[in-house]
Amino acid sequence: MIFPKSLSMLSLAALALATSSLSGASYAHISVNNQQMAAIATQADVSAALQSLEDMGEKNIDRLIAITQIPAPPFAEEERAADYAQRLRDLGLDDVRIDAAGNVIARRAGTGKAKGENHAALALVAHLDTVFPAETDVMVRREGNQFFAPGIGDNSRGLVALLSLVEVMQKHNISTERDILFIASVGEEGLGDLRGVRALFAEGGPAIGSMIAVDGSGNDKLVTTAVGSNRYRVTFSGPGGHSYGAFGRAHPHQALAEAITRFTAAATPITQEGPKATFSVGRIGGGTSINSIPFTSWMEVDMRSANPEKLAALDAAFQTAMAEALETENARRKANDALTVEVKAVGLRPAGTNADDAPLVANALAAMRQLGVTPRQTASSTDANIPLSLGIPAVTMGSGGIGRNAHAPNESWEDKDSHIALQILLLTILAEA
Repeated sequence: MIFPKSLSMLSLAALALATSSLSGASYAHISVNNQQMAAIATQADVSAALQSLEDMGEKNIDRLIAITQIPAPPFAEEERAADYAQRLRDLGLDDVRIDAAGNVIARRAGTGKAKGENHAALALVAHLDTVFPAETDVMVRREGNQFFAPGIGDNSRGLVALLSLVEVMQKHNISTERDILFIASVGEEGLGDLRGVRALFAEGGPAIGSMIAVDGSGNDKLVTTAVGSNRYRVTFSGPGGHSYGAFGRAHPHQALAEAITRFTAAATPITQEGPKATFSVGRIGGGTSINSIPFTSWMEVDMRSANPEKLAALDAAFQTAMAEALETENARRKANDALTVEVKAVGLRPAGTNADDAPLVANALAAMRQLGVTPRQTASSTDANIPLSLGIPAVTMGSGGIGRNAHAPNESWEDKDSHIALQILLLTILAEA
């Protein structure tokens, strides 16, 4: 924690007492108010660092292009991870490693007495992976201040943000009481199921007291609530056969259609009142030819809500619909073996939220107000889901600029006031750490 000279001795004593109180591996976190945030921002070293972030324009553009043009498809982030680890070392961090899950983890030591793995660090996390397959063209096209490439805003820009923060803190010798972990995570997108951050918070992972995920663009976004999601791959299987000669056998596609119809009918009322809840059949497939009864039919289903009870209700409706669809199609058949169904969980992201008085949230809000930004608190599904589900304070913040068409081949990012988000992140870090 940086103690501004303008604070009273009484305030300093109270803050020092708070930071020195340890409970197990967790620091007692401090919530700063607007006046204290202003005092932090106007310290000579911090003020210089804020200006450096504003002056980084073209250097950060070069980083953005270089990182984006290293493919990082789902479950294949190794090349980008190796490059990113070296970038962190080049900025002067010597405690840099890639863990068993594939996360890049760099520790910047604090000044507190507690060190090493038992120290409850502040983690800053930006994900390495994109949603795009390995064969995707990721070369960047520039048109003035606008840049086009798959994954450039989600989340190459987030990775650039972390490098910027490391650089200015090193350059201006800014110290913190707590250790800070700068982490490039794997498995945030698609079926990765947050595997990188799950590994961080599993037994044997680093002691983390609070976390800031940097994901998406903009200056005003503050995700304080985690939207949970249940994802399944459903496969109906049967003997198949010729569409004419084997007519009357149980039909996997018809069972799938029945399942979708029944689930939609049962789930729709759940989504129409109370906390927001959603469902979607995102992918379907199966079959071999137009003149064949397929032997498999599959779909992938996504259900979401920030409210665990609503998510559980959707899940129950889904499970019932799958069982009833199987029974209905098997009852229709005239011959041969019955269908079977496999319902396989392919992603279970837990819901969660911060406490009403969470200091991390207050610090982020104070940092935004200090930079003249009106905060926009929201809910989303990000790497922050995991710590929030464990009762650990966590938020997700934007990396600046304007992102468009995320998860689409024509994704773009516009460099407009992009330094402001970096400045907000720096002030939040200093208030929190």
